[in-house]
Order: sequence, then C-alpha cells, then structure tokens
Amino acid sequence: MLELCTIRPVSYEDLPMLLEWRNHPDIRRFMLTQHEISLEEHLNWYSSAIKDTTRRLSIVEESHQPIGYVQFNSVTEGGISHWGFYASPNASKGSGKKLGSVALNFAFSELKLHKVCGQAIENNLVSQNFHKRLGFKQEGVLRDQHLLNGKYQSLFCYGLLAHEWQLPDNQKDSHHAKH
Repeated sequence: MLELCTIRPVSYEDLPMLLEWRNHPDIRRFMLTQHEISLEEHLNWYSSAIKDTTRRLSIVEESHQPIGYVQFNSVTEGGISHWGFYASPNASKGSGKKLGSVALNFAFSELKLHKVCGQAIENNLVSQNFHKRLGFKQEGVLRDQHLLNGKYQSLFCYGLLAHEWQLPDNQKDSHHAKH
C-alpha cells in the first residue's frame, strides 16, 4: 500500500546497497552506462552529487524497507527536472509503481517542479510502458543516440507536467517525505 511508503535522502550508509543494486545485471543492462561500477567510482559519484544543491538523491521505502532509488537533477522551484530511478532487484511486484508514485508526488508537491522528464532506451519496453502508465507523454525519440554493446539504441523521451500529475484518489496525501 502506498500509505506505507516514504521517501528520504540517500545517506552514506546506503551506498553499499545502492552499488549492489546498480551493478545488478537486471538493472545495469538498461542503463546508459552498463559497465560494472567500482566502489571508487561509486564513492566519487556520491561525493560529487551531494555537493550539487540542485540534485536530489532519494531512497523510497515501504514499511521502512528500501524498495528503490530515485534522483532528480536540476531541481529548482517551478523548474524542469530529469529523473532517474530503479527498483531494488529483489523488490516485490508492484514496487516500481509505488516508487514512481511516491517520487512524482514528492517532485510536484514538495519540490514544486513544473515538469519531470525521463528517458528510456529502446530495448527497455518496461520503462517505456512505466512512464506511460504514470501519465508521461512521449515527447520525442533521439534516434540511434547511444551505442550499447556494439548497437546503436534510440532514446525515447517523456515528459510529465505538474498539472497532469494525479495520484489515484485512494493514494492522495499518503506519502511521507523526509527531505
């Protein structure tokens, strides 16, 4: 149930878990950067990311158990932000929808964003359908934009405006942000 979900900032203590998630083959194969990330690379990423006041790195939890990661870039009130996310590789079915709903509610109600943008590589039909189910509109395709495993992949671009975002009635006001 969504009312049991919370969103909170990533802490240093979360880094081993995030690195394990990010390097999991089921997650890594849909990322634009698909090599296995080293601990040093991961720590450097985090050190840089937490210094950027326009980035929000977050963990979504259900009943105090992490179910996924989400980040928003270029966060300014009334601004346009790009998001990235993934559910824990061992999260239960339906966790992705919870993660997306909590994160977008946070983006529009707490961060006061005007628009959230997302991208999905062409072979990631799950992410493409996920964006559409959350209400995103496809805004374009960047053809043969990224080289993965020797093959060019197109990137599908999505956007969701604040006034288009609606949680189902039974989920409104049910998330809790700890940012």
